[in-house]
Amino acid sequence: MNVGVAHSEVNPNTRVMNSRGMWLTYALGVGLLHIVLLSIPFFSVPVAWTLTNVIHNLGMYVFLHAVKGTPFETPDQGKARLLTHWEQLDYGVQFTSSRKFFTISPIIL
Repeated sequence: MNVGVAHSEVNPNTRVMNSRGMWLTYALGVGLLHIVLLSIPFFSVPVAWTLTNVIHNLGMYVFLHAVKGTPFETPDQGKARLLTHWEQLDYGVQFTSSRKFFTISPIIL
């Protein structure tokens, strides 16, 4: 019995990237990172773009591919604790819109 679990998903980590406004928030976060780097006086525009790309890729590597498990208490009896966020994304279904978005976004950046 999970007392205090208010979500209906077995693993809410699987649906977070498809939630409403997540892609816009992601793009705004990358844009905000770039603006912060541009505000540093001794960084030129190419250096700011390079640092934006490097910081984004390192952050996404850690968040999507290195950290395993979920930040939630899930009723799946520990099945998700051995999976990375990328493996949990969309219940492991390949070629979904969110997987395509997170594959193409570093290429565009």
